[in-house]
Amino acid sequence: MPSTTEAAPLKGAPAVVSSAALKTSIQVEPLTCTIGAELRNVDLGAASRDADTVAEIRALLLKHKVLFLRDQDFSRAEHVAFARHFGELEDHPVAGSDPEHPGLVRIYKSPDTPNDRYENAFHTDATWREKPPFGCVLRCVETPEVGGDTIWVNMVEAYARLPEDIQRKIEGLRARHSIEASFGAAMPIEKRLALHAQFPDAEHPVVRTHPETGEKILFVNAFTTHFTNFHTPANVRFGQDYAPAAGQLLNYLVSQAAIPEFQVRWRWKKNSVAFWDNRSTQHYAVMDYPPCHRKMERAGIIGTATY
Repeated sequence: MPSTTEAAPLKGAPAVVSSAALKTSIQVEPLTCTIGAELRNVDLGAASRDADTVAEIRALLLKHKVLFLRDQDFSRAEHVAFARHFGELEDHPVAGSDPEHPGLVRIYKSPDTPNDRYENAFHTDATWREKPPFGCVLRCVETPEVGGDTIWVNMVEAYARLPEDIQRKIEGLRARHSIEASFGAAMPIEKRLALHAQFPDAEHPVVRTHPETGEKILFVNAFTTHFTNFHTPANVRFGQDYAPAAGQLLNYLVSQAAIPEFQVRWRWKKNSVAFWDNRSTQHYAVMDYPPCHRKMERAGIIGTATY
């Protein structure tokens, strides 16, 4: 049976160009040697309707951990649609969502409302959930001219650079993460206990495995309260080996996020976007600005159980 071949183009006929070839390639500029890249020549509003661009962005996210974009003047519906390519969205029990776009959390500040103190600590979002978020797409709607930067941290690198004896010591350890002890702490006791009943402290491995890359991640942060399986004969000879030693070890691990070599810092402007892998990073919202109008909108993407 004769093989099938493509017909030769007619002489003088225009070349056939695939639709993929017409797309503008994404330009990628790494911002540090460890974490973060700025993307150019990409419109996330249009990407919300383009599965090929979404796939390319996903690969870049896994590589760089957090992606940054400028001048993204998309609608709230497009914001939600883009984020949903990566999973369903989740509400925040304290912050609340845009009423017309469930899952789009509004983080609004004004001169009349004092700054809270939940964001200016190194943290991975919502580790108090049994299934912490996959990631978040955060867009700046309004910001002061100066101040309010956000820092992200590569917690894969933080684990890899731990001393080997510490890596061995924390292998197999698990820890609790609490919304009650953070967002709930200032609530009246009845409301705080109700929040705890709705979201019991979650338990996660101290060293998490990334479900897509297989990387090992140091997975303790400002929501982490204590180890749950430290008190064993291998670790504890006398009581002080548990208290205060377990807490001191946890403090040491949490402090790794503050090492600048693992960080990138992003200065916000209107319509800037950050998209981060919440599984492998922490972040810190710098509150160095006076009372002002600052509006951010975040789509948090539901994640999977940790292991």
